[in-house]
Amino acid sequence: MTSSSTTGAGQALRLAIDIGGTFTDTVLVAGADSILASAKTLTTHRNPADGAMEGAARVMAQAGRSLGEVTGFIHGTTLATNALIERRGATVATVTTEGFRDILEIAYERRYSQYDINLEKPDLLVPRERSLTIRERMSAEGAVLIPMEDSAVEALIAELDASGADAVAVCLMHAYANPDHERRLRDILAKRRPGLTVSISSEVSPEAREFDRLCTTVANAYIQPLMETYLARFAERFAAEGVTCPILMMTAGGGMCTIQTAARFPIRLVESGPAGGAILAARISAQAGLDQVLSFDVGGTTAKLCLIDGARPQTSRQFEIARAARFIKGSGMPVRIPVIEMIEIGAGGGSIAGVDRLGRLTVGPKSAGSEPGPVAFGRGGTEPTVTDSDITLGYIVPDTFAEGHIHIGPEASKEALARVIGARLGLDAVGAADGVSRIVGESMASAGRMHAVESGKDLGPRTMIAFGGNGPLHATRVARSAGVPRIVIPPNPGVGSAVGFLFAPVSFEIVRSRYSLLETMDIGGINALFAQMIDEAQSVVVQGAGDAPTEIQCSAFMRYSGQGHEIEIPLPGRALTAEDLGPLTTAFETEYASQFSRPVPGMKIEVLNWAVRVATPDAEVPEVLQTPELRDIVPAAFRPVVCDVEGTVKRAAFVPRARLEPGDRVRGPALITEPQTTTLVSADFSAHADAIGNLVLIQDQKGGAQ
Repeated sequence: MTSSSTTGAGQALRLAIDIGGTFTDTVLVAGADSILASAKTLTTHRNPADGAMEGAARVMAQAGRSLGEVTGFIHGTTLATNALIERRGATVATVTTEGFRDILEIAYERRYSQYDINLEKPDLLVPRERSLTIRERMSAEGAVLIPMEDSAVEALIAELDASGADAVAVCLMHAYANPDHERRLRDILAKRRPGLTVSISSEVSPEAREFDRLCTTVANAYIQPLMETYLARFAERFAAEGVTCPILMMTAGGGMCTIQTAARFPIRLVESGPAGGAILAARISAQAGLDQVLSFDVGGTTAKLCLIDGARPQTSRQFEIARAARFIKGSGMPVRIPVIEMIEIGAGGGSIAGVDRLGRLTVGPKSAGSEPGPVAFGRGGTEPTVTDSDITLGYIVPDTFAEGHIHIGPEASKEALARVIGARLGLDAVGAADGVSRIVGESMASAGRMHAVESGKDLGPRTMIAFGGNGPLHATRVARSAGVPRIVIPPNPGVGSAVGFLFAPVSFEIVRSRYSLLETMDIGGINALFAQMIDEAQSVVVQGAGDAPTEIQCSAFMRYSGQGHEIEIPLPGRALTAEDLGPLTTAFETEYASQFSRPVPGMKIEVLNWAVRVATPDAEVPEVLQTPELRDIVPAAFRPVVCDVEGTVKRAAFVPRARLEPGDRVRGPALITEPQTTTLVSADFSAHADAIGNLVLIQDQKGGAQ
């Protein structure tokens, strides 16, 4: 991605807006990848469209263009995520098959912490009194065992009326195999109770495993009324200002869909902003020829880390929302949708620092957000944050912060740090700030190490790609602690996730459960299932991509007979034949051996789920360019900072990034500034500009400045 000082006249304009918990990032691009303007504005939580409109107006003014000229518009938001975490959704009732009322209560029939007598169960949004049932039953093969009678539907409607529910999640037994009963019930409710929002599992998550399927459908129903209203108002607001092109929404899986699809399946918008950041990091890794990458995205509220191999982010079919215990698997609400797999912690610029009752310095996960924000913002905040610490340590320069649109008060930051932390621990403001900086850096590094270990991978050989408003500011400190010796800061890192939106494909993925033993598989039936899934996915993609070419990827989720978990195996891009069974067996056993050391001889192989992904092709990646021979530059200015290596005040080079040419090198300590963020080059690092505009930071392995 390159920046441009031209007006981009005659080129197609694309607008990307990422609404985060603290800041709203806006990017305007002309043509394929030339950034005309970018802006960082405070998120307006009462009406997020206000902050988005402010950012859009600002970039349009910078570029001398109008919203009516925009031909592509991509939007990502944390609203769905925050609604689930903060419990600000609808009143939901569930409808399950008679005899299965307590699916949510029973869950996995295990405790996530076996010996914790004070264990806090995850909040699954629906109490037992709103867990309703209806008499009907499908077999695992989709045959009707008990028909759904009209009298049963009438009795259910009366119970729904009495429950006071605004939305209902319908998850009937084996509806993934035959959705007829769910669809019939949805249609009746839509006619009889038009104000009731209805989500059915056979559309939201048509997979086996009732608990996961029900949780996903509940989460979708919980946020659907809120997101439907928000998306409609967002589109109306921008249409009134002249936008005529469709608005596409970023999804958790790294693709885009239309607003209409997003309104039906808002659960797919959860973690959509961080997904854009992972896409940017994957593209940068391809441009720079990097095979193993750690994506490091730090905003005002959270830090997100993602492993990327071969320019492809690590993906998953399941994640958990709002864990009751940090980092402990099973303590949250499971959701089964396609996602870019990452770890997210409450550690960002707005994370609040304090001292607990045991006299320990703590940082996060509570955040000051944008309202009131850090103490230095002067918007009513009284508790010191990570940003206040960075200001006190000299890492953030008030005159250049957020392009001067946000006033910074350094003395207010110092007073809060001294009052809240220093007075309790016997430190001055600088000592308190240094402690906060070290604590939050170690929290981020620990999250990265944990994510790598859980994935069976190592951080040592990886390059960190850092972005977000606070990523470049904390990258060297986190990299040092995590054992990552090399960092890349892409152009326009402060609005990195929004930039990543512009490279996302229009895509839709469907997973369906249909159990088959591989050796006795009904190949004709599976091919018919794939044809149906492809048609359904293409009907969604065409709404956003028009007549653009698309690619189809099919896969099977396979396991040895009787096992509890599956491995995804790619399938040929054509109809299956009997000749494919042998190669599929080999592919599964090879992948199984790579994960578990060896295959299991003599075991039958079965397939539980089948997946289809239809997407527009990925954007082309230019050839990797070689960086010229490095040459040290003589900085024109210096500023005092507290060295994060030694804890003493040192003179740091003060360098505007725009003045760096490919091959220019700056030795730490240094501050490299740009409109939306600052890169801290620690004393044990050097930074140089590569051939495509990235900043490359390399640690001196001897422990001193290079």
